[in-house]
Amino acid sequence: MKGSGVSWLGVIPEHWKVAKVRDVAKVINGFPFDSSQFSTSQGYPLIRIRDLNKKRTATRYNGPFVDVAKVEPGDVLIGMDGDFNVGKWLGQEVALLNQRMCCIRSEEHITEEFLGYVLPQPLKEINDVTWSTTVKHLASGQVERIAFALPPLQERSDIVRFLDHADRLSRRYIRVKQTLRSLLEEERQLIVQRAVTRGVQGQVRFKPSGLDWLGEIPEHWQIRRAKYLFREVDDRSTTGTEELLSLRMYQGLVPHREVSTTPISNEALVGFKKIEPGQMVMNRMRAAIGMFGVARQPGLVSPDYAVFEAEKTINIEFFVNLFKTPAARTVLRLESKGLGTGSSGFLRLYTDRFGTIKLPVPPRAEQDSIMRFIESETQEVKRAEEQVNREISLLREYRGRLIADVVTGKLDVREAAAGLPREVMEAKPLDEMEEDLAEDEEPAEDAELEAEET
Repeated sequence: MKGSGVSWLGVIPEHWKVAKVRDVAKVINGFPFDSSQFSTSQGYPLIRIRDLNKKRTATRYNGPFVDVAKVEPGDVLIGMDGDFNVGKWLGQEVALLNQRMCCIRSEEHITEEFLGYVLPQPLKEINDVTWSTTVKHLASGQVERIAFALPPLQERSDIVRFLDHADRLSRRYIRVKQTLRSLLEEERQLIVQRAVTRGVQGQVRFKPSGLDWLGEIPEHWQIRRAKYLFREVDDRSTTGTEELLSLRMYQGLVPHREVSTTPISNEALVGFKKIEPGQMVMNRMRAAIGMFGVARQPGLVSPDYAVFEAEKTINIEFFVNLFKTPAARTVLRLESKGLGTGSSGFLRLYTDRFGTIKLPVPPRAEQDSIMRFIESETQEVKRAEEQVNREISLLREYRGRLIADVVTGKLDVREAAAGLPREVMEAKPLDEMEEDLAEDEEPAEDAELEAEET
């Protein structure tokens, strides 16, 4: 081993050399496309940061463009805003690269593949020391100057083969865990949906609710529109010094610093919405998948979210649980407006449409009783989900550590790569394990990115 002279690399094998990205590849910038030419069905897929490691995009572009913006399947891509992310275009057709992204292109395909494994670590180093009063932005010149350890071509090939194999295994294990988590969540949702739509009392009479998505409800329950239960509040921060909160599907509203390494300045948070304990927040763009939460502490949320105060006679937790059920998500999707479909489109649920939705309303005492029942009946499922989430986290941590050790030469994998079996075609695309993001958490369009786009 020898010293590399590069802080993130440390020592490297003596026969390797230190190179910069520009020595072995070109960095090609994305293009600012005309939004008036966006389409949902015509033209080329348009890749944005949120589309890294996906097989499809929510947007297509049907206008003129320059050829340099074309991306081939498998090209290594970098998202240059927020947390700088490395990924690929996994679709089977040529696509176009949007601005705020770049593509790594080399005459040697194996070098592109190698850089795909190398770049996340130095980009994390850059991300950690980059500070901006708005959204952090990476320039293509910075990418070109990134120094890394470059092994001989054959060893590059061995490393890529080994890491591809290890990546398949780790993704397979993670997918098994995610499948288990999905089954546990289905079990929890069945308990919740039955409780919040039919109650938990023993012998009660039922009546038609008059709502297709709801069916029958207990005879003594009411049906009321959301606008009579919730009042939107819009109190903005003038200093940006309050705690920024992030909305997660399963965790609810949590401090942003606990789920992201992206530092955000106070200046960037001026104009964000204030939220107080007990108030409800709705992610307008993802209301259709149940992205609602209740604040446990005062703080700030994205200006594009809706914050609601609940009528004093209702238990707001009851309705947040209701909004997350598959039945309620159906009507939330129907009332959302915009382009695209599902969680990856540009659908938004506006307050006026949310207010028209009719909801089942049990007596307040019964709402409280239902919430105690849900808490009791789902405790075991929650414990199992927490264990699975810990295991997924450890698997991802192991995968990251393994890649870092291999691409810096701390672990020699040449012999291991030579003994690997021929890979068998996957029955299901491996990238699908990443596509649960919309249902798992708010994506990496951090609050400040989402606010800027809207």
